[in-house]
Amino acid sequence: MKLTKARPETQKKKHRMRPAHHASSRAEGLAQPGIEIMAATAAGLTKIYGEGETEVVALDHVDIGFEAGKLTAIMGPSGSGKSTLMHCMAGLDSVTDGEVRAGDAVISELSDKDLTLLRRERMGFIFQAFNLVPTLTAEENILLPLLLGGRKPDKDWEAKVVASLGLGDRLHHRPDQLSGGQQQRVAVARALVTQPAVIFADEPTGNLDSKSGEEVLGFLRRAVDDWHQTVVMVTHDPKAASYADVVVFLRDGQLVGRLENPTTDEVHDQIRALET
Repeated sequence: MKLTKARPETQKKKHRMRPAHHASSRAEGLAQPGIEIMAATAAGLTKIYGEGETEVVALDHVDIGFEAGKLTAIMGPSGSGKSTLMHCMAGLDSVTDGEVRAGDAVISELSDKDLTLLRRERMGFIFQAFNLVPTLTAEENILLPLLLGGRKPDKDWEAKVVASLGLGDRLHHRPDQLSGGQQQRVAVARALVTQPAVIFADEPTGNLDSKSGEEVLGFLRRAVDDWHQTVVMVTHDPKAASYADVVVFLRDGQLVGRLENPTTDEVHDQIRALET
């Protein structure tokens, strides 16, 4: 299977001229050429841990939007708040102040029950540790979000996702019978099979060797380019970030920079500047 690699500079210049992709059919409306549709937004997002002398401001009045139909990478030095930002945007962590929206839903105001339903039906998740259920087969893990929500799988879509990820001969294997790269491909398939409005990926290549990591990044890139998916990815790797349409940078809980259609060198230079 031919994988999508990081785009060379000549392609990136051409890509800058393309109109916005269409959003997923499950997003709040479809993106039209020249019109930015935001899959998730935050206004004044603040997250504080602890109090008094132990107080830590992880996010400090962050305003941000993640455009539908694009791959956005979140980067920053250790402790910058990048994972906290993703967790708050996905409703995996509560916010201290501010508003977080997924489409038209104000997730920072939802009850636990409604938030669980929203995450299940409109979001996909990919984690560094794969988070597969060890007693289930690869196919059962892929279909788990649908089964939990009482939804029937779209067999044609499932087959397309499985074939794209090269998992056809691994569907009946349990996670301990799969390599790390194969396990993460199962996690990617699980995130895609529900056709969510947005996929949140937290260091998706962090536990993989370079070859497996590039495969996973290629799959995410294809999900955006071919299937108009929206992906928000936290990463510390400049090469991984070069697969993104946009990279946003955090330091000390604040947004401090943004690159469009980045190269590995551009991302590396920006991170180095933030760490000095």
